[in-house]
Amino acid sequence: MAAAGKGVVAAGHPLTAEAGARVLLEGGNAIDAAVGAMLASFVTEPLLTGLGAGGYMLVAGAGRRPLLLDFFVQAPTRAADGAEAELHGIDVSFGDAAQVFHIGAASCGVYGTPAGVCEAMQRWGTVSIEDLAGPAAQLARDGVVLNAGQAYVAEILADLLTSTPECAALWAPEGHILREGETLRNPELGDALLRLAHDGSDPFYRGDIAAAVSDWLRARGGSLTSEDLAGYRAIDRIPVKVAYRDREILTNPPPSAGGTLLAYALALLDRGPQPPTLSGVVAAMAAAQSERTPEFVEGLDQDGFLERFLAARLGSTTHISVIDPEGCACSVTCTNGEGSGIVVPDTGIHLNNVMGEEDLNPLGFHRHPAGRRMPSMMAPSIVMREGEVELVLGSAGSNRIRSALLQTIVAVVDNGMPVPDAVDAPRVHFENGVLFAEPGIDLTGLGADTRIVRFGERNLFFGGVQAAQRRGGLATGAGDPRRGGVAVSV
Repeated sequence: MAAAGKGVVAAGHPLTAEAGARVLLEGGNAIDAAVGAMLASFVTEPLLTGLGAGGYMLVAGAGRRPLLLDFFVQAPTRAADGAEAELHGIDVSFGDAAQVFHIGAASCGVYGTPAGVCEAMQRWGTVSIEDLAGPAAQLARDGVVLNAGQAYVAEILADLLTSTPECAALWAPEGHILREGETLRNPELGDALLRLAHDGSDPFYRGDIAAAVSDWLRARGGSLTSEDLAGYRAIDRIPVKVAYRDREILTNPPPSAGGTLLAYALALLDRGPQPPTLSGVVAAMAAAQSERTPEFVEGLDQDGFLERFLAARLGSTTHISVIDPEGCACSVTCTNGEGSGIVVPDTGIHLNNVMGEEDLNPLGFHRHPAGRRMPSMMAPSIVMREGEVELVLGSAGSNRIRSALLQTIVAVVDNGMPVPDAVDAPRVHFENGVLFAEPGIDLTGLGADTRIVRFGERNLFFGGVQAAQRRGGLATGAGDPRRGGVAVSV
């Protein structure tokens, strides 16, 4: 927890949060701080985000028109002969549950973070990207000591990190996966960050870096082309707005699935008692899960889908939440999937594996046409009260994102919890007829036929909520201990 201050940054790594807080302290606004933290996170959280990743940024407050900047991963060109590119499957264990991820060159989609950084700074920034990228580049060159959370992620992704010589050279330079207390260095990533600052995003989409990426992938069975990269743009979207109690919730609109399903669950709970019961929260989760049908996924890309959906029925990721002294909020979520294992030589860029994530491809792999934004569970969100920012939050955790955010919003709005307690509280997640539960929750009120998987302790399976709250002109924040999150106030 961060002590109350005029501004606050909550993020998934101490150095990420400190980078953003330093920008606020030096007079930058919430967007400057969020971008500074993003660039640092490419170095400090490289298995979760990076220059080969994608994401979303939500901005609101201090008189700004709410806007969602979409720089998520885009589907590449399919193989010309119609054959499906080969994906390599690996099992990832969370201790009490397991998931299958698919990696390799065929899992890489068109990245968006370079475009997102530059578009955000051009639109809202008040400091130079050079000033923001310099400290991040130095971090990459000096190296980052792995903390317990990062070492744990590296351990469970060991098969991925040794799947190619280039990735193993970064993560297992001495023949074993880096452990807690050991240093990860990526000086080529530092060079790429400075290149982004000096030359903008163009080299990453139409220049020499783009050529290096497309050539490397094509030689290894990937389908991403130079034309796919050249055609990429960050997109403006109008946020989802849903009333909840006496607040307005802003979140990620279609074609992202996460924000729409979160809005649906909140709308259902808003009809019921305050605070909602655990069975009511689980029922809302189940209702949202049941709507993620093939028709739902196909419809996400259609104009007017959100309005039709709500009217008719009412991943590995990292997040940064910022509130500045003026009351402006920036909520930004990024993901590299788990990473593809493909590190492009001379760039330091570890490319995403979004095309190989089952959670984002529920209808099957390689089904999305070239140029379509991939569906996502990410839902950067802002809670507004009487026109002012009250709560900024987002989460990691794939399909668990909407559950984590739903419970955090209920804890703050309905139960009046301070944001650190709300983030720290035990969680449940309902999916495919199974309720997953952390210890510390009374489950006796649920039906006898409910299938329950009980975790022995808090686990990153249940997401990683990073949240910031503003009341009475003072800001506090909380980082999720499940993923080593911290908050720093100024």
